[in-house]
Amino acid sequence: MARVLSIAAVLGLLLASALAFAITEKAKVTLSPIRSTEVPRPVFSPNAADPAHRVATVSFRLRTSQRITVWMQDAHGHRVETLLPVRSERRGAAIVLQWDGVASNGIVVPDGVYRPVVKLEGSHLTTVLPNPIRIDTKQPHIVVPKPLHAVISPDGDHHKDFFQVGYHVSEPAHGVLFVRAGGKQQRVEYTLSQKLTGDLVWNGKIGQKAVRPGSYLLSVAAQDRAGNLSKPYPFAVVDVRYVSLGRPRIVVKPGNRFAIRVSADAPTVQWRLHGRSGTATPGTLHFRAPRSTGVFFLYVFVGTHAARCAVVVG
Repeated sequence: MARVLSIAAVLGLLLASALAFAITEKAKVTLSPIRSTEVPRPVFSPNAADPAHRVATVSFRLRTSQRITVWMQDAHGHRVETLLPVRSERRGAAIVLQWDGVASNGIVVPDGVYRPVVKLEGSHLTTVLPNPIRIDTKQPHIVVPKPLHAVISPDGDHHKDFFQVGYHVSEPAHGVLFVRAGGKQQRVEYTLSQKLTGDLVWNGKIGQKAVRPGSYLLSVAAQDRAGNLSKPYPFAVVDVRYVSLGRPRIVVKPGNRFAIRVSADAPTVQWRLHGRSGTATPGTLHFRAPRSTGVFFLYVFVGTHAARCAVVVG
């Protein structure tokens, strides 16, 4: 009799173990009712320069029809804002929500890490999504040598065609270069990379159009991954010069020789005066005035760019 009881006990233990194992394995293969969770921009700033960086998007799908609530919680597990009040959603529904970093009291939350939470009202199952969102409102800091004064001649001859300066930033960020033209500050470069060091380059153009000869004030800023743009500050003056003459007007007697200073970065320039023309090296050029009296114009060319001087003969 004792032997029969012992066998029964062993069988009971084996059955219980098998049942527990089956339950455990079933739990392992049970799929979460939430799938395809995604946060495309895990770092953002409510103060970002670009409106697209001022919100975080949370998206997911439901495997079954559910009544759900979605909220954001802070690092301590406290609810800070409800993204979706209780609502019924069908199976396979794509839920797409946005958060602007504002709490339920209307105040922007402090910098830090926050997580989206989904509650299934029917099963009372609460799930913290595995997609942390970080709010960062601190502006990056960018450093460049200053002050700088440079001369460029963006005429495509590979002689001083562009202005270039190195920089470093306090955190991974884009370098941003601005040029003031026509009383307006315009962005001329936004680096693709977010490295701590890099170079900013200006080719003498705004958009696709070359600027006119003159002096231009350059300012620099940085934009971090959250979209925070630091305040641009001026650091350089760049003179755009293709070809320039030392004097706008010369008075000379008929047939006499005169000289004028020609500044250009090209190795040679072309000139034209009263039907005569030639090629010369930039520097001090010497000419003979026409033998007749009157006002004539000396033109000096570099590519398609020209400078002009009035030659008054009398």
